Amino acid sequence: MLLRVRTLFSTALIFLFLLFACHNPGHKIEPSTPAAYFKLSDSGLQTGVVKMVAIQTPKGKFNVWTKRIGNNPTIKLLLLNGGPGATHEYFECLENFLPREGIEFIYYDQLGCGNSDKVTDTSLWDLPRFVEEVEQVRTALNLDKDNFYLLGHSWGGILAMQYALKYQDHLKGLIISNMMSSCPDYGAYANTVLAKQMEPKILDSIRAIEARQDFSNPAYMELLMPNFYTKHVLRLPVDQWPEPVNRSFAKMNQSLYVTMQGPSEFGIAGKLTTWDVKAQLPTIKIPTLTIGGRFDTMDPEHMKWMSTQVQNGENLTCPNGSHMSLYDDQQVYMMGLIKFLEEVDDGRFNQGKKSK
Repeated sequence: MLLRVRTLFSTALIFLFLLFACHNPGHKIEPSTPAAYFKLSDSGLQTGVVKMVAIQTPKGKFNVWTKRIGNNPTIKLLLLNGGPGATHEYFECLENFLPREGIEFIYYDQLGCGNSDKVTDTSLWDLPRFVEEVEQVRTALNLDKDNFYLLGHSWGGILAMQYALKYQDHLKGLIISNMMSSCPDYGAYANTVLAKQMEPKILDSIRAIEARQDFSNPAYMELLMPNFYTKHVLRLPVDQWPEPVNRSFAKMNQSLYVTMQGPSEFGIAGKLTTWDVKAQLPTIKIPTLTIGGRFDTMDPEHMKWMSTQVQNGENLTCPNGSHMSLYDDQQVYMMGLIKFLEEVDDGRFNQGKKSK
């Protein structure tokens, strides 16, 4: 009899739990359960969900590297790294935040970067070609308007904006992280705002090296690291920079970086010098989050303004963050990113939200 009472009591508790779960709108059962999140997506030989994607270019066929973390049918976040020429590796901090929310994300090394094919033909360092590369990756990974979110950080933000301007019908949401919509404005901000924050003698020394184009001079980075990088790129002492950041930056494709960006983060002088899509932002209609940092190399006010120009935008400014806000203002960055993804996913993201 006691056993029967206990059984009935346990059954009632299970019933009440299931009833509550079904009526709790914030309870996402399938994506957040380990069994569903880590469910195999294919059969056969398992390779840690790494997929090499074959892409066609004007110079032939190459392979780019991707790796999926998790499995969520409605939130698949493709990551575009910065540089240009860095690797996916500095995004590894996402592993401490997104899996516990049931959010699937996909590492991706662009052509010439990281684990993808190495190429030496600089004619392939071209923004429209990179856009088509992203589109080929999207197709190969079966991403579509019902699940495809694109996050571009720094140079990846340029690529993400340019992709959205052509292919936004394939997107569910867009995140532009720590990137302005105009390289001329970015250059002007570096010269008129950031440069003035340096001691005049230090700035004069940096400018003298740049004028001689003596960028391999060790004194150049010795001046930039304490006076620019640790103030506006990643606000930590150099010896405390996170290992994934150091590992990624150590693998920088210098040919790609210099061709597109120029030889320094302190301003811009490469093929992207005149890139500007400010006037085209109002054509972006998908939910869009712009992220900036108060101490960023990019103007946080410009990034806030961008969120008012797209049709369905919101801004997150990290009050303690710089260009790598995902590290130096990590909690604010990650919580803001997760909130955006979940609000778009369940329909709570509304048009006309004001910047924060």
